[in-house]
Amino acid sequence: MRNRVPTLSLSSYGVGWSANRRIAIVAAAVAVLLAIAAAVAWLSGSGNAHRDPTAAGPAATRSPSSSEAPAPKPAVGSGSVPEPPQIAEPVAYAKAAAQMLWSYDTRDTSRDQQLAGMRAWMTKEPTYADWASVSGQVPDPVLWSRMADQDQHATARITEGHYPGAFKQALAEDPSAITEAYIYVVTVNGKQQIAWKKGGGGAEDRAVTLAVQCRPGHDCSLAAIAPSVTQ
Repeated sequence: MRNRVPTLSLSSYGVGWSANRRIAIVAAAVAVLLAIAAAVAWLSGSGNAHRDPTAAGPAATRSPSSSEAPAPKPAVGSGSVPEPPQIAEPVAYAKAAAQMLWSYDTRDTSRDQQLAGMRAWMTKEPTYADWASVSGQVPDPVLWSRMADQDQHATARITEGHYPGAFKQALAEDPSAITEAYIYVVTVNGKQQIAWKKGGGGAEDRAVTLAVQCRPGHDCSLAAIAPSVTQ
């Protein structure tokens, strides 16, 4: 029987939140604009969690402290995590961010380096930065160590990115609302390829909804991983 190893799952975050928690994260980021879109997003997408086909059981369990703690600063670099690109267009940046989130390499990247590399993609405006929603995607230290023992690594291929229908409708109804924070909601779809020792591997379709901040005259940055929006 083939051994199965834990995987870094990036699509189940937020499934267990209360409705008020979901509302607080997204509505705080985009104020009135997403208050309209949120009802559709949370009702239609909150249950669409994905699992890695190679996982031994339920999606990786993370300790509460791991998602709330600030990203540690590694002694040397950020391993295989790429630096954020200089992109000023929301969909293009969201696609690059999703590829970053779905890619990792425990062979040359520590958990601290993974977190530090991901932190570099975040907006520097604390009012809109939901670091917990992003850092919470990284398994706890024990699970990351188990993954490293198996040389586990993953790459991602992005197939498309788009503004969800609810977001576009809200924007059309009140175009000026976006000027409060310049945060855009983008859903990205793709495929993640996972591999480990002795030729083990697997692939799975991925979907994530990101809140991306793109102020005029500035490069975009990541604000949060939002509840699923698939329309």
